[in-house]
Amino acid sequence: MKTRKLGWTDLEITTMGMGTYALGGGDWQYGWGAQDDNDSIAAIKQAFELGINWIDVAPAYGLGHAEIVTGQVLKDISDEIIVATKCGLSWDENGTINMALGGDTIRQEVEGSLKRLNVDVIDLFQIHWPNPDEGIESAWTAIGEMIKEGKIRYAGVSNFSLDQLKRAQAIHPIASLQPPYSMVERGIENGILDYCAENNIGVIVYSPMESGLLTGKFSAEHMASLPDNDWRKTASHFTEPEFSLNLELVEGLRPIAKRNGKSIPELAIAWTLTRSEITAAIVGARRPSQIKGTIGAADWQLSSEDLKEINALLQHRENALAQA
Repeated sequence: MKTRKLGWTDLEITTMGMGTYALGGGDWQYGWGAQDDNDSIAAIKQAFELGINWIDVAPAYGLGHAEIVTGQVLKDISDEIIVATKCGLSWDENGTINMALGGDTIRQEVEGSLKRLNVDVIDLFQIHWPNPDEGIESAWTAIGEMIKEGKIRYAGVSNFSLDQLKRAQAIHPIASLQPPYSMVERGIENGILDYCAENNIGVIVYSPMESGLLTGKFSAEHMASLPDNDWRKTASHFTEPEFSLNLELVEGLRPIAKRNGKSIPELAIAWTLTRSEITAAIVGARRPSQIKGTIGAADWQLSSEDLKEINALLQHRENALAQA
């Protein structure tokens, strides 16, 4: 599998990384419904066996559970896998997620992740969300100190605005940005990608399949069948008027994927990787079969004909959405 250098670091990561959001299960505020840990472990192992060399987790996913499950796999192979996790989200005794970004909690968060993940050092430690905004400077300064202590190799940020990137960069060099990016979520194209390229900041995007929406498996019936605790039930991309337009987009993508002998998920992922500023995409999976259905995106170079057709579909969606 192809690898790309992550910004100015010495990390060579595969163009696809293993995402673990859904592996936290359904018993937390933003869960995706029940998840079998055996399936989770099998999915992680399958990703590594197929050549993926890094995994992205976060303490908040299942209130520590995704890190624990990941740690069960990493305990024997942690030297072979690049591990990325995050900070800035905590939870109370009722399981309510709180955004608690600040320098006073960083050391505790690092130690907690190291223990759950069964590793001695975190390769990439990221601020999960820049909230509260006033905590950015103190948190980033504390992370820089932990790098000097050897607990963290490199530090990145996630979901940062352009202004927030500049503030952090002035304190300590940013290794990477982790933003949402997909055919229907393109905000980073407005200045953020340019800034990352100018400052040699790696970009690892999440939700390239828009949380399952761009997989070809969604329909009104499938949406209705989701459990009540699935956060997508109220998300804008999954509700009208946008939902129907997104399903129409997927139908337009279907023949493009078919003529290339690929799946729609692979097409959605490969499209994000066409941007030169983007290093890699995080691709989540609940089961090994889902990895097998997306792995072909990692080395797929879309043709100019493919891109022209996709751009036309995206423009049609934008025009229709503007009139809705």
